[in-house]
Amino acid sequence: MLRLADAGNVKVIDLGRLASTPVLRQIQASLRFAGADFDDYDFYFFSGNWSRCAGKSHRPNIFYCHTPVRAFYDLRTRYLSELPLPQRLLARAWIAVHSRWDRETIGHMDQIVANSENVKGRIKRYYGRESTVVNPPVATAKFRFDEVGDYWLSVNRIRPEKRIDLQIEIFRRLPAEKLLIVGDIAREVTARAVVSQLKIPPNVQLTGAVHQKRLADLYAKCKGFITTAVDEDFGMTPVEAMASGKAVLATDEGGYRETVIDGSTGWLLPIDADAFASKIKSLDEGRLKAMKDKCIARAREFDEGRFIERMRELMMSSIDKEKSR
Repeated sequence: MLRLADAGNVKVIDLGRLASTPVLRQIQASLRFAGADFDDYDFYFFSGNWSRCAGKSHRPNIFYCHTPVRAFYDLRTRYLSELPLPQRLLARAWIAVHSRWDRETIGHMDQIVANSENVKGRIKRYYGRESTVVNPPVATAKFRFDEVGDYWLSVNRIRPEKRIDLQIEIFRRLPAEKLLIVGDIAREVTARAVVSQLKIPPNVQLTGAVHQKRLADLYAKCKGFITTAVDEDFGMTPVEAMASGKAVLATDEGGYRETVIDGSTGWLLPIDADAFASKIKSLDEGRLKAMKDKCIARAREFDEGRFIERMRELMMSSIDKEKSR
C-alpha cells in the first residue's frame, strides 16, 4: 500500500505479519497494537480503529476517526445477513466481544477528530463523544485535467457496501458508454462473493488496484466519475476526481453531500440505476468540460495543506493543555 501511495521516506515500524482470514486479522492487529511500545514521542496521532489499542500507554494523543467500525454499528445487520451461516455465527461472536473493546479503547483517546460531519454524527451516536471535523488531506496538485475522454471512472475497493452491482446495472443500460472500475477485491468472503455473482457486460472493466501515477492518468482522461457507496464516510475519490476537473455523479447520501455541489461540480442522484443512466445520457462533452474550473476550485478546499495546518493547531492546543495540568 505504501508503494502504491508513493509514501517515500515514511518510517515504518513493522508489528509483524497478520493472518489473512479477516476476523483473525483484526483481532491480531488489535493485540499487536495493545502490546506495542513505541518510542517516547511528544505526541501521538492514531488513525485506524485497531491502532487505538496502543492509546492507553501513548499519550497525549489525537484519534483521527474515519468511521466507527461499520460492521459493529450501522452496517451490522447488513454485514451479518450477507454471510453464510457458519461465518455468521463466528462474526456475531467476534462483534459482541470486539465491539466492547472498541468502545473501551475510545476512552484512551484524549481528543477525537472526525473526517466529516457524517462521521461526527456516528461518533456521537455510537461512542457518546464529541469530535472536531477536519476533512482528509487530498494532494490536489498531483491531479490534472487532460481531456473529457471516452470512459467513466469509478475508484473503490470491491466490497458489498460500495454498490458495484449498481454501477454495473447503470452501464448495462448504457451499452454505448464505457466504465472502468479501479480497486482491489477486499479480503472478506462477502467481497469475493460479490465479484463472483456479477454479470459484467462488455462495456465495464475491472482493472484491479493501480499505482498512484496511473490513477492520476485515468482521472485526467476520463469522461466523469461515478461513486455509489452506502452512506460514505467522507469519500476522497470524488475530491480527487474534481481536482482532475471531472464532474462527479454520486448517490445522494453521506459524505458525498459534503463535497459534491449538486449541479455545479456534479450531481447527487437517487439510488437508482435508471436515474444515473438518464443523467449520463443528458451529458455531452461541452457540458462536462464547462464544469472543469468549478470542480478544481472545489477540490482545493480539501487540499492537504489545509489538513496539515488544522491538525497542527489541534496538536499544539492539546500539548498546551497537557502542560498546564
